[in-house]
Amino acid sequence: MTEIAPDTASAPAQPKPPRANMPFSAFEWFLAGRYLRARRKEGFISVIAFISFIGIMLGVATLIIVMAVMNGFRSELIGRILGLNGHMMVQSVTGQFPDYEGAAARIREVDGVVRVTPLVEGQVMASSRRGASGALVRGMSTANLSAFEIISENIQAGSLDTYRNLEADGQSPLLVGSRLAEALGVGVGDTVTLLAPRGASTPFGTTPRVKAYIIAGTFQIGMSEYDSSFIFMPLGEAQAFFRQPNSVSGIEVMVERPDDVKTYVPAVREAAGDIGSVYDWQQINATFFNALQIERNVMFLILTLILLVAALNIISGLFMLVKDKGPDIAILRSMGATRGSMMRVFLIVGASIGVLGTFAGFIIGVLFCENIETIRQALIFLTGANLFDPAIYFLSELPAEMETGEVISVVLMSLVLSLAATIYPSWRAARLDPVEALRYE
Repeated sequence: MTEIAPDTASAPAQPKPPRANMPFSAFEWFLAGRYLRARRKEGFISVIAFISFIGIMLGVATLIIVMAVMNGFRSELIGRILGLNGHMMVQSVTGQFPDYEGAAARIREVDGVVRVTPLVEGQVMASSRRGASGALVRGMSTANLSAFEIISENIQAGSLDTYRNLEADGQSPLLVGSRLAEALGVGVGDTVTLLAPRGASTPFGTTPRVKAYIIAGTFQIGMSEYDSSFIFMPLGEAQAFFRQPNSVSGIEVMVERPDDVKTYVPAVREAAGDIGSVYDWQQINATFFNALQIERNVMFLILTLILLVAALNIISGLFMLVKDKGPDIAILRSMGATRGSMMRVFLIVGASIGVLGTFAGFIIGVLFCENIETIRQALIFLTGANLFDPAIYFLSELPAEMETGEVISVVLMSLVLSLAATIYPSWRAARLDPVEALRYE
């Protein structure tokens, strides 16, 4: 018996089983967008979402701005302190350094040493007809002073040529900090009297040393502590004034890599000889820079709380949204929506707030840092308040230095916190049973 093949052409096509939505499909994004655009009766939920957005935006922007200002503040201070004081100081253990020229020559031969400057330092009282002020005098050779870029490139009035000419004529020139000159009420060409406590010994005791000097120029390096207290004079004149003939107070050493200054210390100590004791900038300023680092870390932790508060707002907003959308969840689940799909919808809602707030804060923070000095000047003009007083903060301008790695860390931390805040409310939404969800109606 011959079998007759079935007529497949006339047979009705079998319906395909419905295919589950792919994760993060257009349907899930559409539904999340509808939930983000709350209706009038859901206005309170919309307000919470807006507050969460503002909180994350301000948190990210504040973290970027504050950390950039603290980085700039530290960099400016290090640059100016090290630019003026050197990376290492070689001092005599006896208080006198008679063979300073030989020691300086040997230190110059050390690999990585950029500049070696013998100098004489001493505290004085500077006075004029209009006032008096304490000051720190530094005596160094004119050649070393010319190579001292932080001074030679920041002459405000007068010039180094005037300084050289006065020295060549046998006169006594000075370079004075601009704020000190203002306090004394003097300028280029005026005379300043310096008084040192240690002078000549007499039968009646030690008499102070007093001498008048001509101001050849003023400098401004932008750090008020130095602009208001430093005076530079020729090395020979300083040796005579402080009664240190053929000797110096110490030898300043500049190296190629200041951050690795400790690697140079053994070689420099050996070159200086038994009479020399070496101190690096990290030892001299350890307390100051450690305090800055601690303040920076504590400020970061405090400002991170803003992001945590904003993340808690996202959690509370999503819980209220899940409660409000309980009947919708029941209907969607009855129509075939999976638990994973419901969870992803609410993940998108919460993550959207976090992502948009993070990148809005990132843009605001970067723009603020790029224009921070202009903003400061505008606030001073509008309010009349003296923001960032140089006499208190040591700097004449508000610095801001953004580090790429630090900014990326702030952005990633904000994104992670925002995403983590959405996980539990989204999981609760996915766990709702359709029958139980209808009870919210």
